Amino acid sequence: MEACLIVTYRCNAKCYMCSTWKYPSSKNEEFQPSLIHKIPGGLKFINITGGEPFLRDDIDEIVQIALEKTERLVISTNGYFTDKIISLAEKYNNRIGVRISLEGLPAANDELRGIKNGFDHGLRTLLKLQAMGIKDIGFGITVSDRNAKDMIELFHLADAMGLEFATATTHNSFYFHKDDNAFNDRGVVAGEFEKIALELLKTNKPKNWFRAYFNMGLANKVRGGNRPLPCEVGTDVFFMDPFGNIMPCNGSDKPMSMGNLKDQTFDQIWDSEQAESVRQQVKSCTKECWMIGSASPAMKKRIWIPVKWVLKNKLKVLKNKDHHLSLDQV
Repeated sequence: MEACLIVTYRCNAKCYMCSTWKYPSSKNEEFQPSLIHKIPGGLKFINITGGEPFLRDDIDEIVQIALEKTERLVISTNGYFTDKIISLAEKYNNRIGVRISLEGLPAANDELRGIKNGFDHGLRTLLKLQAMGIKDIGFGITVSDRNAKDMIELFHLADAMGLEFATATTHNSFYFHKDDNAFNDRGVVAGEFEKIALELLKTNKPKNWFRAYFNMGLANKVRGGNRPLPCEVGTDVFFMDPFGNIMPCNGSDKPMSMGNLKDQTFDQIWDSEQAESVRQQVKSCTKECWMIGSASPAMKKRIWIPVKWVLKNKLKVLKNKDHHLSLDQV
């Protein structure tokens, strides 16, 4: 099982695709790090996110406790607070990973994230982490019409630097306080994801081939297609919000709380009638989300499906570097 800990709704950025910063959580309302002791151990992966996680003064304690619960931990951040990030990385070294959100090249990133010199801060943080020898680091981009054309250039920058490159699409949910994110030209945006997928397939890294499959799923999502694998959030993955609520995901139109960890044990929540009711809501959800938090567990659970796609398309790419990846092959 995997988990995402949303540690705060406070944020120093003002992103165009996310209005969370308009609805910050109060420091006094946010869960205490000790609450993380109550989540199950033996998790495969924990993502720590926000808001901006490094606005938490106790992020060190949060990470320390979360590391006891998981095989792998990655913090998602805008990278602005370089000193705090580097200090944490120095303490935990390669026990943690970091993904820094960049919405394009410098001008586009700073405009779309509403944060002055945000690209410079993010890139400087990545360079310092890399110089320290931290392995699990990279960029993350949320793609829309406004920055789709920057995606391939950011990918090549990440590749040249030897960094991971994570992708997502803009979408609407209670978490972002948005209902007006939309694509003006779905074909163009989807085409950029297809370019990334093809570039990933051309590499000699098997991990990248599966990322190609994921990016084709994003292209499919942009075009309005159905999710290529079943969504089982609330079964294979859970989220905890800043107030201690256990949820299946952060992509729904309204929060779907299974229970609050401040009031119950995790098992009491996970095995409750309320949790089962939420799982039924997940089964009937029509949003067709395709985000790494839910797609990755689904890909691992049904690994033969992406493997079949990878083998079929990798062979075609080896024969023809300009092979066009077809969406009906997802």
